[in-house]
Amino acid sequence: MTRPWTATVLTIFPEMFPGPLGFSLSGKALEKGLWKLDAVDLRSYATDRHRTVDDTPFGGGAGMVMRPDVVARAVDDLAAGGAPGPRIYLTPRGERLTQARVRQWAEEPGLLLLCGRYEGVDQRVIEARGFREVSIGDFVLSGGEIPAMAVIDACVRLLPGVVGDAASLEEESFNEGLLEYPHYTRPQLWEGRPVPEVLLSGHHAEIRAWRRRQALEITRRRRPDLLPTLS
Repeated sequence: MTRPWTATVLTIFPEMFPGPLGFSLSGKALEKGLWKLDAVDLRSYATDRHRTVDDTPFGGGAGMVMRPDVVARAVDDLAAGGAPGPRIYLTPRGERLTQARVRQWAEEPGLLLLCGRYEGVDQRVIEARGFREVSIGDFVLSGGEIPAMAVIDACVRLLPGVVGDAASLEEESFNEGLLEYPHYTRPQLWEGRPVPEVLLSGHHAEIRAWRRRQALEITRRRRPDLLPTLS
Protein backbone atom coordinates (compact mmCIF):
# COMPACT_ATOMS: atom_id res chain seq x y z
CA MET A 1 0.00 0.00 0.00
CA THR A 2 1.31 3.44 -0.95
CA ARG A 3 2.10 5.65 2.01
CA PRO A 4 0.04 8.87 2.06
CA TRP A 5 1.67 12.28 1.80
CA THR A 6 3.02 12.89 5.30
CA ALA A 7 3.63 16.13 7.18
CA THR A 8 6.03 15.61 10.08
CA VAL A 9 6.06 18.65 12.35
CA LEU A 10 8.78 19.14 14.96
CA THR A 11 7.50 21.54 17.64
CA ILE A 12 7.45 22.24 21.36
CA PHE A 13 3.67 22.60 21.07
CA PRO A 14 2.42 19.40 19.39
CA GLU A 15 -1.01 20.00 20.96
CA MET A 16 -1.50 22.84 18.47
CA PHE A 17 -1.98 20.24 15.74
CA PRO A 18 -4.01 19.46 13.75
CA GLY A 19 -5.74 22.70 14.77
CA PRO A 20 -7.29 24.30 11.67
CA LEU A 21 -5.94 21.42 9.59
CA GLY A 22 -8.57 19.20 11.20
CA PHE A 23 -11.39 21.10 9.48
CA SER A 24 -12.79 21.63 5.99
CA LEU A 25 -10.91 20.13 3.02
CA SER A 26 -7.72 19.24 4.88
CA GLY A 27 -9.65 17.73 7.80
CA LYS A 28 -11.84 15.57 5.59
CA ALA A 29 -8.80 14.44 3.63
CA LEU A 30 -7.01 13.60 6.88
CA GLU A 31 -9.97 11.46 7.98
CA LYS A 32 -9.98 9.68 4.62
CA GLY A 33 -6.28 8.91 4.89
CA LEU A 34 -5.33 11.02 1.86
CA TRP A 35 -2.54 12.51 3.94
CA LYS A 36 -0.96 11.94 7.34
CA LEU A 37 0.12 14.26 10.15
CA ASP A 38 2.81 13.51 12.74
CA ALA A 39 3.25 16.25 15.36
CA VAL A 40 6.43 15.44 17.29
CA ASP A 41 7.31 17.00 20.65
CA LEU A 42 10.82 18.41 20.46
CA ARG A 43 11.05 18.38 24.26
CA SER A 44 11.00 14.58 24.25
CA TYR A 45 14.53 14.73 22.83
CA ALA A 46 15.94 16.86 25.64
CA THR A 47 18.19 15.01 28.07
CA ASP A 48 17.72 16.94 31.31
CA ARG A 49 14.86 16.56 33.77
CA HIS A 50 13.49 19.99 32.84
CA ARG A 51 13.28 18.97 29.16
CA THR A 52 15.25 22.05 28.14
CA VAL A 53 15.38 22.82 24.42
CA ASP A 54 16.93 26.32 24.48
CA ASP A 55 19.84 28.27 25.91
CA THR A 56 21.28 31.81 25.95
CA PRO A 57 22.86 33.07 22.71
CA PHE A 58 26.63 33.32 22.31
CA GLY A 59 27.61 36.94 21.84
CA GLY A 60 24.86 38.16 24.11
CA GLY A 61 21.52 39.64 23.27
CA ALA A 62 17.92 39.20 24.30
CA GLY A 63 16.00 35.95 24.13
CA MET A 64 16.93 32.32 23.88
CA VAL A 65 18.06 30.05 21.04
CA MET A 66 16.95 26.48 20.35
CA ARG A 67 19.81 24.06 20.96
CA PRO A 68 21.40 22.25 17.99
CA ASP A 69 21.98 18.99 19.85
CA VAL A 70 18.31 18.61 20.81
CA VAL A 71 17.07 19.45 17.33
CA ALA A 72 19.62 17.11 15.73
CA ARG A 73 18.59 14.17 17.93
CA ALA A 74 14.99 14.69 16.91
CA VAL A 75 15.75 15.00 13.20
CA ASP A 76 18.04 11.97 13.18
CA ASP A 77 15.48 9.87 15.01
CA LEU A 78 12.73 10.90 12.61
CA ALA A 79 14.98 10.20 9.63
CA ALA A 80 15.72 6.73 10.98
CA GLY A 81 11.98 6.20 11.29
CA GLY A 82 11.45 7.14 7.67
CA ALA A 83 10.10 10.70 7.90
CA PRO A 84 9.80 11.58 4.21
CA GLY A 85 10.43 14.66 2.11
CA PRO A 86 12.43 17.89 2.21
CA ARG A 87 13.34 19.52 5.52
CA ILE A 88 11.82 22.96 6.04
CA TYR A 89 12.62 25.48 8.78
CA LEU A 90 9.96 28.20 9.05
CA THR A 91 11.58 31.58 9.66
CA PRO A 92 10.91 35.22 8.63
CA ARG A 93 14.39 35.43 7.13
CA GLY A 94 13.82 32.49 4.78
CA GLU A 95 13.11 32.53 1.08
CA ARG A 96 9.54 33.56 0.28
CA LEU A 97 7.10 30.73 -0.19
CA THR A 98 5.54 30.56 -3.66
CA GLN A 99 2.78 28.52 -5.22
CA ALA A 100 5.33 26.97 -7.56
CA ARG A 101 7.28 25.69 -4.57
CA VAL A 102 4.07 24.38 -2.98
CA ARG A 103 3.30 22.42 -6.13
CA GLN A 104 6.75 20.83 -6.00
CA TRP A 105 6.35 19.86 -2.36
CA ALA A 106 2.89 18.39 -2.98
CA GLU A 107 4.57 15.96 -5.37
CA GLU A 108 7.07 14.87 -2.72
CA PRO A 109 6.23 12.01 -0.32
CA GLY A 110 5.88 14.61 2.43
CA LEU A 111 7.68 17.31 4.41
CA LEU A 112 9.55 17.59 7.70
CA LEU A 113 8.77 21.01 9.17
CA LEU A 114 10.79 22.51 12.03
CA CYS A 115 8.91 25.12 14.05
CA GLY A 116 11.24 27.60 15.69
CA ARG A 117 10.49 29.52 18.89
CA TYR A 118 12.27 32.17 20.97
CA GLU A 119 14.98 33.87 18.86
CA GLY A 120 15.21 30.92 16.49
CA VAL A 121 17.31 27.81 15.97
CA ASP A 122 21.10 27.44 16.19
CA GLN A 123 22.39 27.96 12.63
CA ARG A 124 24.70 24.95 12.81
CA VAL A 125 21.92 22.39 12.93
CA ILE A 126 20.03 24.15 10.14
CA GLU A 127 23.07 23.74 7.91
CA ALA A 128 24.20 20.32 9.18
CA ARG A 129 20.80 18.69 8.71
CA GLY A 130 20.02 20.31 5.39
CA PHE A 131 17.04 22.51 6.27
CA ARG A 132 15.67 24.94 3.70
CA GLU A 133 14.74 28.22 5.38
CA VAL A 134 11.28 29.38 4.26
CA SER A 135 9.14 32.42 5.08
CA ILE A 136 5.41 32.84 4.50
CA GLY A 137 5.71 36.63 4.49
CA ASP A 138 7.50 39.73 5.68
CA PHE A 139 6.23 39.68 9.25
CA VAL A 140 7.12 38.01 12.54
CA LEU A 141 5.00 35.50 14.49
CA SER A 142 5.55 33.94 17.91
CA GLY A 143 6.66 30.65 16.39
CA GLY A 144 6.71 28.44 13.33
CA GLU A 145 3.54 26.47 14.03
CA ILE A 146 1.13 28.75 12.16
CA PRO A 147 3.45 29.02 9.14
CA ALA A 148 3.79 25.21 9.19
CA MET A 149 0.01 24.89 9.10
CA ALA A 150 -0.11 27.28 6.15
CA VAL A 151 2.48 25.26 4.25
CA ILE A 152 0.71 21.99 4.98
CA ASP A 153 -2.71 23.33 3.98
CA ALA A 154 -1.31 24.73 0.72
CA CYS A 155 0.20 21.34 -0.13
CA VAL A 156 -2.68 19.14 1.00
CA ARG A 157 -5.28 20.87 -1.17
CA LEU A 158 -3.19 19.95 -4.24
CA LEU A 159 -3.13 16.24 -3.42
CA PRO A 160 -5.23 13.97 -5.62
CA GLY A 161 -8.79 13.56 -4.35
CA VAL A 162 -8.70 16.44 -1.83
CA VAL A 163 -10.47 19.11 -3.90
CA GLY A 164 -13.67 17.79 -5.45
CA ASP A 165 -13.50 19.90 -8.61
CA ALA A 166 -9.86 19.67 -9.64
CA ALA A 167 -10.52 22.19 -12.43
CA SER A 168 -10.95 24.90 -9.79
CA LEU A 169 -7.26 24.58 -8.95
CA GLU A 170 -6.33 25.61 -12.47
CA GLU A 171 -7.79 29.13 -12.19
CA GLU A 172 -6.45 30.10 -8.77
CA SER A 173 -4.12 32.95 -7.95
CA PHE A 174 -0.49 32.36 -9.03
CA ASN A 175 -1.37 29.36 -11.19
CA GLU A 176 -0.38 31.32 -14.31
CA GLY A 177 1.66 33.95 -12.54
CA LEU A 178 -1.39 36.16 -11.97
CA LEU A 179 -3.71 36.96 -9.10
CA GLU A 180 -7.17 35.50 -9.49
CA TYR A 181 -10.06 37.37 -11.12
CA PRO A 182 -13.08 38.46 -8.98
CA HIS A 183 -16.06 36.17 -8.38
CA TYR A 184 -19.82 36.83 -8.20
CA THR A 185 -22.93 34.84 -7.23
CA ARG A 186 -26.62 35.41 -6.37
CA PRO A 187 -28.35 37.76 -5.82
CA GLN A 188 -27.78 39.31 -9.23
CA LEU A 189 -28.35 42.80 -7.80
CA TRP A 190 -27.10 43.46 -4.27
CA GLU A 191 -27.21 46.86 -2.54
CA GLY A 192 -27.45 48.50 -5.94
CA ARG A 193 -24.38 46.65 -7.21
CA PRO A 194 -25.01 44.47 -10.30
CA VAL A 195 -23.07 41.46 -11.49
CA PRO A 196 -20.95 42.34 -14.57
CA GLU A 197 -23.09 41.78 -17.66
CA VAL A 198 -20.52 39.64 -19.41
CA LEU A 199 -20.88 36.96 -16.72
CA LEU A 200 -24.60 36.70 -17.55
CA SER A 201 -24.06 36.50 -21.30
CA GLY A 202 -23.41 32.78 -21.63
CA HIS A 203 -20.55 33.53 -24.07
CA HIS A 204 -17.76 31.44 -22.62
CA ALA A 205 -15.00 32.88 -24.79
CA GLU A 206 -15.95 36.43 -23.80
CA ILE A 207 -16.12 35.41 -20.13
CA ARG A 208 -12.65 33.85 -20.31
CA ALA A 209 -11.29 36.99 -21.97
CA TRP A 210 -12.91 39.22 -19.33
CA ARG A 211 -11.52 37.14 -16.51
CA ARG A 212 -8.07 37.26 -18.04
CA ARG A 213 -8.23 41.05 -18.32
CA GLN A 214 -9.42 41.31 -14.73
CA ALA A 215 -6.60 39.07 -13.51
CA LEU A 216 -4.03 41.14 -15.38
CA GLU A 217 -5.40 44.42 -14.03
CA ILE A 218 -5.58 43.21 -10.43
CA THR A 219 -2.05 41.83 -10.66
CA ARG A 220 -0.79 45.08 -12.20
CA ARG A 221 -2.28 47.10 -9.33
CA ARG A 222 -1.55 44.82 -6.39
CA ARG A 223 1.47 42.69 -7.35
CA PRO A 224 3.32 44.27 -10.28
CA ASP A 225 6.37 42.26 -9.27
CA LEU A 226 4.66 39.18 -10.73
CA LEU A 227 4.21 40.60 -14.24
CA PRO A 228 7.86 40.32 -15.45
CA THR A 229 7.56 36.54 -14.96
CA LEU A 230 4.90 36.32 -17.67
CA SER A 231 5.94 35.23 -21.12
